[in-house]
Formats: sequence, structure tokens, C-alpha cells
Amino acid sequence: MRWEDREESSNIEDRREGGFSGGSSGGGGTPSLGSIMFLWPIIRPLLSTRFGWLIIGIGAVLYFGGFNPLSNISSGSKTPTHINKKLDDKEARFMATVLRDTEIVWSDIFKKYGAKYPKPIMVLYRGATTSGCGHASSQMGPFYCPADHRVYLDLGFFDELAKKYHASGDFAEAYVLAHEIGHHVQNLQGTLDKVQMLKQHARGQKAENQLQVKVELQADCYAGVWANHAERRFHMLEEGDIEEALNAASSIGDDTLQKQAQGYVVPDSFTHGTSAQRVHWFKRGFETGDIKSCDTGI
Repeated sequence: MRWEDREESSNIEDRREGGFSGGSSGGGGTPSLGSIMFLWPIIRPLLSTRFGWLIIGIGAVLYFGGFNPLSNISSGSKTPTHINKKLDDKEARFMATVLRDTEIVWSDIFKKYGAKYPKPIMVLYRGATTSGCGHASSQMGPFYCPADHRVYLDLGFFDELAKKYHASGDFAEAYVLAHEIGHHVQNLQGTLDKVQMLKQHARGQKAENQLQVKVELQADCYAGVWANHAERRFHMLEEGDIEEALNAASSIGDDTLQKQAQGYVVPDSFTHGTSAQRVHWFKRGFETGDIKSCDTGI
């Protein structure tokens, strides 16, 4: 994927230790809701004394001056010592570039329908952190939190994607982010709220799972729509890129993951769709470039 020397998004919270020079990281911005919630038990007692207010004031001055004195407390994430920081920062810049591509593409699509596209925040971390949807850890994989409009991405996931699931490549990684941005689009459309209401009236876990599969497959289709528009606008695809995305989609299908983990599949427990379904819906979005083609029956 051609991405070097292209525009990066500034809508980033870099909670890795040290951060990186691009986008928005560390101090100088507005503390996240997750950080405030995480630190509230510490801040609350300080509000009752003058000395406590002094500490808060000093912390605020340091933070907005560009140094985040709370980062080691609030992030809950430390970059492991074996991580190559130069390569890790390059990975962060790549994701910032892909995020910017999604911002431009989805802004154009929303404009076509007479709407504005509110951009999400991407939180980069390693290990663990807090989110508006609760605790986040590397074991959870990338996810979108509708409560705070943020995508949470532990960069270590891509190491696992390549080594454990044999789905390496920069465009495979771009597909993962584009899928999560697809959930943001669904949130803006009201789809996630609609599905949540349907789940409350669903008859049993199997019915709830079937609804969630439709949500995930639509996000795959939206990722394909993004790839279609991004290629036409940025000409960023190289030979083998789409195959990388399709391989990633196939590698993380419910049936494939269950076969690897336990040797057999339990279709009633699927929450993301089979490998074939995920590949089908990404291809459908990519081939049509039309969000109307992404009707999975929600």
C-alpha cells in the first residue's frame, strides 16, 4: 500500500509509552473521558484542600504545556522493552495515515447524502487502557466504543495477526481499522442502537448472535466501500493488497478461529460470520463502492 509522505490524521490519542511525533499524543490536548474516569478516585480527595487544588493546577499547567504527568497512571499501558520503538512509531504513522484516508472518504460519502461526518478518535496503546466501554486489553483485539466514539487499537494485535493467523501485510492492517471505522459509521446511522434494542427482545443467545453477525458483516462491507473510494482518490493500492485484506477477513472468520482453537465449529455461537461470509461482504463493498449494497438484513 502506498502511504508514505501522505497526510496523517490528528484525531489520535497515543497512549503508548513515549508516543510519536505525528498526530495528537500525550499532553497538549484534552484529557480523554476514560482517563478522567480512571483518575477520579485520585482527583476527588484533592478537591477538598488548597494543597490538593495546587497539585491539580500544576498538573493542568504541565499537561497543556505539552507534558502529560498523568500518562503513566492513566494509560495503564507500557511499551514492552523488546518493542522496536522506531518500527512501532512507523506503525503508528501508518495507522494515522489510514485513519486520515477514512476521514476523507467517509466525509465525501456523507456529504453526498447531505450529512456531516463526525470524525472518531483512534486510541493507540499496548497492553491495557481504559475506554468509555470499560477496560480495554490486548486480549480483546481492536474494537469500537460507541459510548465515546473511539476506536481502540493495541498495535500488538498486528503481530498476532501475522504470526498466529498468517494474515500479514499493511493492507490487511488497513482493513482491520476500516472495519472498526465501519462500526463508527453504523453508530452515526443509528444501526448500533437499533440492533441493541432488537437484542433486548431477541429469543435467546442464538438470536442475539445472529444479529451481531449482521452488524459485523456490514462493517466488513463498509471497509470494502472505503477501499473502493480510497483507491479511486489516492491510488494507494499495490499488487496483492486486496488479497491481503481478503486473507485477513478469511483468517478471522468464526469458523476458522473455532477450528483452530477447538477443532470443531459451533455455528450458533458465531458473532462475526464465517470466513466465506466476511470475504463476500468485503468484496461486495469493494466492487460496488456503494453503501446501499451493504444491506445485511439488519
